[in-house]
Amino acid sequence: MTVTDALIAYTFAATLLTLTPGLDTALILRTAAAEGGRKAFHAALGIDLGCFVWGALVAFGLGALLAVSEMAYTLLKWCGAAYLCWLGVQMLLHPRQRFDARSPGDARGSNSFLRGLLGNMLNPKMGIFYVSFLPQFIPTGHSPLLWTFLLVGIHVLLGTIWSLTLIFATRYAAGALKKPGVVQWMDRATGCVFLLFAIKLASSRR
Repeated sequence: MTVTDALIAYTFAATLLTLTPGLDTALILRTAAAEGGRKAFHAALGIDLGCFVWGALVAFGLGALLAVSEMAYTLLKWCGAAYLCWLGVQMLLHPRQRFDARSPGDARGSNSFLRGLLGNMLNPKMGIFYVSFLPQFIPTGHSPLLWTFLLVGIHVLLGTIWSLTLIFATRYAAGALKKPGVVQWMDRATGCVFLLFAIKLASSRR
């Protein structure tokens, strides 16, 4: 596989994977709609940093541990499921009362970056994905270390573009989201989605 072929094939595959709805998409949409674009962008940056951390682990060989160690995978899997469950329960029991990212009673808004980072880092499937997916697109004779970071960078760029698209799209719905009860409904709906992802992650296998 030539360098050009590898980049084209990987970009196409990574684009399809980025557009596939998942936890990151749910988090970005909810944060953008209920807390504003700025907080959603912070969440996106947290997700991006999580990708680079996973990329670094894979590049230096540590991420491969998840592919061979059942205990390491299971431990991280349950930590991630517990975190998603906690987020979901919080949203169900304590939904926002109104569309106002500056509300002093909203402690979650200031942690958008951390939510994005932890949501990504506590998902062992990201590590398995990078371990199993990235090596397929590293041309023979090229540095695995440099190419891993290059491919992760492309994935992050695609993810950031998609996140910005989602953020701008929610701006057109801002008027409807200011209506009483809509944000509460959105938080509860997102909480249910997070709980479903927690169950899916907890019951997943490598």
